[in-house]
Amino acid sequence: RAAEPEPPVPQGLLRAARRSGQLNLAGRGLRDVPPHVWRINVDPLEEAQQNLSFGAADRWWEQTDLTKLILASNKLQSLSEDVQLLPALTVLDVHDNQLTSLPSALGQLENLQKLDVSHNKLQSLPEELLQLPRLRSLLLQHNELSHLPEGLGQLLSLEELDVSNNHLTDIPTSFGLLVNLVRLNLACNQLKDLPADLSAMKSLRQLDCTKNYLETVPSILATMASLEQLYLRKNKLRSLPEFPSCKLLKELHAGENQIEILNAENLKHLNSLSVLELRDNKIKSVPEEITLLQKLERLDLANNDISRLPYTLGNLPQLKFLALEGNPLRTIRRDLLEKGTQELLKYLRSKIQDDGPGPSEEPPVTAMTLPSQARVNMHAITSLKLLEYSEKQAAEIPEEMFDAVDTNPVATVNFSKNQLREVPPRIVELKDSVCDVNLGFNKISSISVELCRLHKLAHLDLRNNVLTSLPKEMEALTRLQIINLAFNRFKVFPSVLYHLPALETILLSNNQVGSIDPLQLKGMDRLGTLDLQNNDLLHVPPELGNCESLRTLLLEGNPFRNPRAAILAKGTAAVLEYLRSRIPT
Repeated sequence: RAAEPEPPVPQGLLRAARRSGQLNLAGRGLRDVPPHVWRINVDPLEEAQQNLSFGAADRWWEQTDLTKLILASNKLQSLSEDVQLLPALTVLDVHDNQLTSLPSALGQLENLQKLDVSHNKLQSLPEELLQLPRLRSLLLQHNELSHLPEGLGQLLSLEELDVSNNHLTDIPTSFGLLVNLVRLNLACNQLKDLPADLSAMKSLRQLDCTKNYLETVPSILATMASLEQLYLRKNKLRSLPEFPSCKLLKELHAGENQIEILNAENLKHLNSLSVLELRDNKIKSVPEEITLLQKLERLDLANNDISRLPYTLGNLPQLKFLALEGNPLRTIRRDLLEKGTQELLKYLRSKIQDDGPGPSEEPPVTAMTLPSQARVNMHAITSLKLLEYSEKQAAEIPEEMFDAVDTNPVATVNFSKNQLREVPPRIVELKDSVCDVNLGFNKISSISVELCRLHKLAHLDLRNNVLTSLPKEMEALTRLQIINLAFNRFKVFPSVLYHLPALETILLSNNQVGSIDPLQLKGMDRLGTLDLQNNDLLHVPPELGNCESLRTLLLEGNPFRNPRAAILAKGTAAVLEYLRSRIPT
């Protein structure tokens, strides 16, 4: 026996593995796995029957089954079906070999939790792989896969899936079933689009789609409430997706695309964003709304077409890194750009005071409109009873708008999509006729007494402002039926609403409301619709079930545990019934 070559797997290693349950054979130049490795838990029993005199170290009844087998960085071209002789395996690591296929016997390893077959030459996966009920981590990166099995969504325990650096052109729709998946890496493939089904991945925190051929991102992905990191670098995106529900999104990487417009809508909901990376795009301007990203720490806008910046950028409290090189900035000298972020922010802050609204802020008069009509549409006032001055990005409503009303009874006012910081005081002049007021998409931080004197008001739209509270004086609006307060900054439910008897609809989604008072709500006997989606409700009081007038109750996107999503999905009546069933008797 002495002349035989040293076995590639020393007996001592196998002995230790029988005691510890772990065997590491990485980097041993193996072209095949020796059969006695697969039989490590079978052979000792047979030996024991033949030879009862072996030493104490080898007592077979003291052995543990192999749970972890590492065969990484060898020269393996295939794995034997004998892998099924190791049914206790929880970890199998064969990365960095030359495997072209996997044995179907893998499907027998029902305790397997982690399978690493990355850095091989796999062209397909055996269907049997989909039978692994406990698989939590599946690493397939750097192979030659051109498709994934349609049933991949059956791996319901999966928390980590890496299929980067393959040749994938599409993703199975069943991916949406992977509701426990936390990390998904699709980078460096040939994907032209993402299936909308991904939006069902309620646990997904990290999604990497770097270096594909994506031209758009399905808007429904915006509902992925757990998403924290999104990588979209090196694709073909022309605009940033909107992310209304991604309240936890901390990092958004979208450099090296073809993004031209940075839309205010796409930014304003990203309350948690700390990293925004948009370098090497074609962005021409940065909207003022970027200052809503109060947690922003890193902003990379290098190599774009930006000519001017909002000076208010200097007010971002957490900003530590700002990259602007490679832009045709007119207002900032190059030597300033080289002095680093802090100097730059200091300079921007110093300019805020000087940056009053200049003459250029006025909307241009086009050839189509005569100067007298440039602002005031008399036909709308006299025949439609409408006073409109919207989408002008104006800081205030021009006096001549109110002058033109004269004694005409105006029923509807639309001053939405401007830069108003307060309710225009002269609105009170319309108090005897106006019943519908739209001040949405402005920068209003508080409601004035003048607005509270519009005693005929039935419909009030204040969405997308920066309101944190409503004044007690609003109790005077006894005819108010509909109020829209979505996308503001309410941390508590505005208590004055409980005292408005005519209210039928309250829209309060996308705020930070932490609690509601079900007893006060029960008193609002006309309330039919209450929208509290995407707030910070940690608890839904069961007594809310007694609000029998409610026809529509929307609670999705809050951090509470109960009622669970399955109950919310059944609709309002079912939710109210569930809540009533939980009222302590």
